[in-house]
Amino acid sequence: MRDVAVIGIGETQFGELWDKSFRELGIEAGLKAIEDSGIAAEDLDAIYVGNMSAGKFIDQEHVSALVADYSGLADQHLPAVRVEGGGACGAIAILQAAMAIASGMHDIVIVGGAEKMTDVGDVQAGAILSATADQEWESVFGATFAGLYAMMARRHMYEFNTTREQMAQVAVKNHKNGALNPHAQFQREITPDMVLKAPWVAEPLSVFDCAPLSDGAAAVVLCAMDRARKFSDTPVRILGSGQASDFLALHDRRDLTTMDATVVAGKRAFHAAGVTPDKVQVAEVHDNFTITEIIAIEDLRFVKKGLGGMATEEGETALNGKISVNTSGGLKARGQPVGATGVAQAVEIVRQLRGEAGKRQVSNAEIGLTHTLGGTGATAVVHLFGRMN
Repeated sequence: MRDVAVIGIGETQFGELWDKSFRELGIEAGLKAIEDSGIAAEDLDAIYVGNMSAGKFIDQEHVSALVADYSGLADQHLPAVRVEGGGACGAIAILQAAMAIASGMHDIVIVGGAEKMTDVGDVQAGAILSATADQEWESVFGATFAGLYAMMARRHMYEFNTTREQMAQVAVKNHKNGALNPHAQFQREITPDMVLKAPWVAEPLSVFDCAPLSDGAAAVVLCAMDRARKFSDTPVRILGSGQASDFLALHDRRDLTTMDATVVAGKRAFHAAGVTPDKVQVAEVHDNFTITEIIAIEDLRFVKKGLGGMATEEGETALNGKISVNTSGGLKARGQPVGATGVAQAVEIVRQLRGEAGKRQVSNAEIGLTHTLGGTGATAVVHLFGRMN
């Protein structure tokens, strides 16, 4: 199996992008990644696209062919593959593309992730997101996406004395980082009081505990390591990856305070990379709700179980803390165009490992991690990246 590197990255602005279509966003991110990589379009062997629900958001299916067409690549007749896995679809697309290169099937592949979520109303968008939970046993009975995560939050608070103030600190930290990210949807800081006094979405989660609905796209160009130096002076190696699944419905889960898919995917990724969690300096973890980040840093073994809230409150996950978490602003502040999430996380980690993150740069970052969830944790994907010296 061959080693695989990221040689190009690109992303759009994230937010409510009324003046741009799904295809325009995908093309913009892809062209930026190709330009950054130094390759020509003719060098590409395949296209992978992460997208959760274009059929419901914009009434468009067959989006892989659409992306190839409107990128000007239709006459190259490249294989184009769409990947769906809830919020994890972009991360799965990276994994599938990396495996195709590692196997020798392809040499250079572009991976894009995109979603246009604001072309429908908030209620309809919420229903589409809730469809990534168990439709027959949860959504149909009125369980919203936020409501399901609120149950996890309440159980975590009960078992580990996690407080609303600690969850609020996740939002405060990520908005502080987002204020330093020119592509973030929210580029302003917030206070703990703003989080605590905001209207409820699903108690104990307020408006500021929840990631927004967003439009946006991101892309990366992957290349076989033995060819990467030909195109890039700063290739970033994919050290290891892991994917795992779990029960779709919460009532079947072993534990509401642990996402077993994250635990297993993380262990697989760390084993493949040959590193341990304490070697990671910077991580982009799924934070569609503030409680999600707290559970994630525990399940990935950055902190002991039950101490995620305390670690956040004490600044261990702040920029240049013990481990810098969600330096992009995360889903909470950068934004949450679902199909783009896993790819945008990779874009941020590559920037950090290249030393190109500007005011949010993590000092001496050599190993970075991305963690992406599908639904309420029934799918989890973890990637580890390393700086090439």
